[in-house]
Formats: sequence, C-alpha cells, structure tokens
Amino acid sequence: MSRLEPLSRESLSDFEPIFQMLEQAMGFIPSSMLTMGRNPALLQAFAGLSGQILGPGKLEPSLKALISHVTSRASGCLYCQAHTAHTAHRNGVEEEKLQASFEYETNPLFSEAERAALRLAHHAGLVPNASVDADFVALEEHFTAEQIVEIVSVISIFGFLNRWNDTMATTLEPAAREFAESALAPNGWKVGRHA
Repeated sequence: MSRLEPLSRESLSDFEPIFQMLEQAMGFIPSSMLTMGRNPALLQAFAGLSGQILGPGKLEPSLKALISHVTSRASGCLYCQAHTAHTAHRNGVEEEKLQASFEYETNPLFSEAERAALRLAHHAGLVPNASVDADFVALEEHFTAEQIVEIVSVISIFGFLNRWNDTMATTLEPAAREFAESALAPNGWKVGRHA
C-alpha cells in the first residue's frame, strides 16, 4: 500500500494531455505520476524531463527499455522492474530476453552493443555507483557521444524513479503487476511493498 495516496486522474485535469500520452505508451497511468501530482510543478517538470529522455531519440526504444530494466533490477526497485519489463515487452523485447537480462554478458540473445549498454546500466544502478572508465571505452566502440548521453539519461531518470517508488511504496498498477507475475516471477520477482 502506498505511503502517500495518489490523487485521482480527474483531480489533475490540467495534465490530461500527459496522461493520454502515458496511456498510449504504457497502457496505463503510473501511480507515481498521480502521487507527484500533489506538487503540480514537480509533475510538470518530471513529465517534461522523462518525455525528453524516454521519448524518441537516437536509441531504439527496446534498448532504452532494457537499460531501464537492468538499472531498476540493479537498484532493487520491484515497482520499476515490473514497469520496465512491461514497457520492454510492449516495445518488442521477448520474454526470454527479459528473463535473461541479467545474463547479458554471456547470453547469446545480446549483442556486443547491448552488453556494453547493459553493463553500464547495471554498474550505474548499484549503490554505490560501480561504473568505471572501461564501461565507457566499451560504449564508445558501439555508440556515438550523443547516444551515450542518452544511455546515461535513461539510467539517471530511473535512478530517480527507483528511489521515488521504493520510498513511497507506490502501489503497482494491475497491467504491470500481471505482466511481472507471469514474466518475471520465474526469476524471483515479487510484488513486495508495492501490493
């Protein structure tokens, strides 16, 4: 149960265009956004920043989703793991690849470029941050500087979301929960405090 009750969508009618975009991209409105609505300026700023980072860019949406998933798994945020897995699946990542996402170094489902990006996501998602210069050397073999900034941006926005949702014990939405229970539970995922 959430430690702070989310507001209703109707009470945040000024954000309806944002909510419609979220529904189109995710299939639902994240409870975290409805909680952020208690500070409308925060919700507006976060929506702009996350839209810029997670919207169209130089990286494939499926890679962005895998980066966000590995970052969230490294940080231990079960809520964000469910969301990112659901989003990855909606962006064409097969369940087998999602389930193997922490085997990125050795699993043949992953390319060398994906390995470099996911290695940084894993290292940067840990506390304390474990990223090293070698992570960037590997990235530079496959990505432009602009793409590397995009990779780090995805990791960073999920750093915020991982802390927000674990601290708030944000209640997981049914669509994300159902997907995580079927796709991630075999790897030990559980709803935890986000029930």
